[in-house]
Amino acid sequence: MSWRTVIIDSQSKLDYKMGYLVVRGNETHRILLDEIATVVIENPAVSLTGFLIEALTEKKIKVIFCDSKRNPTAELIPHHGCHDSSAKIRTQMSWNEAAKASVWQDIISEKIRRQAEFLMELGKEKQAQLLSDYIGQVELLDATNREGHAAKVYFNALFGMEFTRSAEVPLNAALNYGYSLVLSAFNREIAANGYLTQLGIFHCNMFNHFNLSCDFMEPFRIIVDRYVYEMMPSKFEKDEKYALWRIPEQTVVIEEQRQSVSNAIKIYTKSVFDAINDNDSSKIKFYSF
Repeated sequence: MSWRTVIIDSQSKLDYKMGYLVVRGNETHRILLDEIATVVIENPAVSLTGFLIEALTEKKIKVIFCDSKRNPTAELIPHHGCHDSSAKIRTQMSWNEAAKASVWQDIISEKIRRQAEFLMELGKEKQAQLLSDYIGQVELLDATNREGHAAKVYFNALFGMEFTRSAEVPLNAALNYGYSLVLSAFNREIAANGYLTQLGIFHCNMFNHFNLSCDFMEPFRIIVDRYVYEMMPSKFEKDEKYALWRIPEQTVVIEEQRQSVSNAIKIYTKSVFDAINDNDSSKIKFYSF
């Protein structure tokens, strides 16, 4: 089972040899590909061989490239996630509108439920109750935007009435970085299941290559929120970023078993596809803490 996140933060050359990722820098390191879930290229001075890229793609290992400020800027996604991807893409393009609307309603309801649960744990009972009331008001496609109303109450309860998600502060930098890591994990699983990340069930921005990933990831944002709340960073630099890379290794409960966040994303993603294809949103397998 792949589980390791490998971060390359200094100038080096990456190569492939006999099932191993070979990192040649000041020292040479070898890491078995079967143990790797994600490779993060943090330094623009890193070079990769074509043989390695081919092997990483075949193993469905996520590769994330960062800019000179060490922020994720691109990723490697295989063209063909599975053997029947063309059939699945045709299915995706003809998904039932009612099924999509119902699944989105359940996803947003679950997101708000997890937000309310977190606020209740923190003793913010008034705001938690308000979010709980919103859950019953979520309509198909969230026509009344309960998600937006809940978000305002939620973030103000967590970080203060002066906090806004648009402010350029370390808290938002940490949240955005964490969300980008979760988004990348969903990109990987959606591609591995043979579907297109561009075609969402709700998000439909023509400039967004990851509309479907943005749809699916919504309940998992709260995992990032919890982590950032505990960090409460006054700065957002290398150490804070590395701390967020531990999120995929954290555990949650799904299917009555404790699983890593990475495995939970895998199980949940497959279940959402089953729910849409079978027009049965009850098939979605959500996580809990």
